[in-house]
Amino acid sequence: MGKNAIVGQSGGPTSVINASLAGVFESCKNRGADIVYGMCNGVAGLLEERVVDLSTLLTDDLDIELLKRTPSSFLGSCRYKLPDWRDDEAVYKKLFAILEKLNIGYFFYIGGNDSMDTIGKLADYGQRVGSDIRFMGVPKTIDNDLMVTDHTPGYGSAAKYIGVVMKEIIRDATVYGTKYVTAVEIMGRNAGWLTAAAALAKSDDCEGVDMICLPEVPFNVERFVEKVRVMQEKKPSIVIAVSEGVKLEDGRYVCELADDVHAVDAFGHKALTGTARYLANVVARNLDTKTRCIELSTLQRCAGHLTSRTDITEAYQVGGAAAKAAFEGVTGQMVALKRISNNPYQCTTELHPISEVANLEKKVPLSWMNNNHTQMTEDFLDYARPLIQAELTPLYIAGLPHHIYMKNQK
Repeated sequence: MGKNAIVGQSGGPTSVINASLAGVFESCKNRGADIVYGMCNGVAGLLEERVVDLSTLLTDDLDIELLKRTPSSFLGSCRYKLPDWRDDEAVYKKLFAILEKLNIGYFFYIGGNDSMDTIGKLADYGQRVGSDIRFMGVPKTIDNDLMVTDHTPGYGSAAKYIGVVMKEIIRDATVYGTKYVTAVEIMGRNAGWLTAAAALAKSDDCEGVDMICLPEVPFNVERFVEKVRVMQEKKPSIVIAVSEGVKLEDGRYVCELADDVHAVDAFGHKALTGTARYLANVVARNLDTKTRCIELSTLQRCAGHLTSRTDITEAYQVGGAAAKAAFEGVTGQMVALKRISNNPYQCTTELHPISEVANLEKKVPLSWMNNNHTQMTEDFLDYARPLIQAELTPLYIAGLPHHIYMKNQK
């Protein structure tokens, strides 16, 4: 009897994460996997033996096409931190017993930094106990902060959404000709890739945002207010893109100055929100201007109607590449995207050990910002523009996009 495969999705969803799921599923089936299981809610669900046979849910080509065009995590997600086996080996014994019962030979996890940490721990434990299961990481995150890969599936579509929305906000912000400051809060805890994408709005039909604030640059509230004051002497309406994760020089997040309650997840990450609201209020108190704040929030990662075709294609490719590698005997690795050229844009895949990825963060190079750290340079735009190209239109029914989802899964 042949071996089965299992795939899970973890962490924050994206609008193209299901394209990677489709790539894993189809490649595993084509390479002879008897059953391709899906974990419901990642490793957390697997520990409760909540799995599905994907062949019963994805029965034809139309289902696969719908899957590619459906945002968020089809299988459900989790933020579960797998302990070190030395601290809790019972968890590993339970997981491997479940995998043995399901006759799993190939294990795939689609996710970001923390998900790659999970793959690394499972691969190391599997090697320790002599398991022949192949563990592979499939990159996913809108944050674009994974090491070794040129970019991450999910980022291109989120960047496209941000570029589109910023153009529309700029048009709206300038209609009255009066003093107005619009602060737009964009996701990004420690890396400013998403906020940097606001620079894409500038073109021959749009003047672009007036200021970009990234977490990579220590933030000073007083200097920020002064920059806004100087800008408004030249033009009344100012639009600012600010990362939710901008920090003061002492390391505190700016949003913490608002005295809001910030929950902490299983990985110790503080929930960040309220940065734009706080800054808009500070500006309103100090300058003679109206202000407003806009939080793009989860819209950045679930806007399936604004996905990049490039992004969907690459998300599918990394899923397929992970399956290919696993069936060829590779374990403990992540598929990475390697850019060959910008113009014409060409990209291929390669493999890297999980140790080069897990628990590390790729930051925006400060050389890709101007001297006063308020705008992105052409180097960044050359990097980002190819990732937002082309569209894969949703399948519309009754005027709304049609999605595929699992019903009644517990």
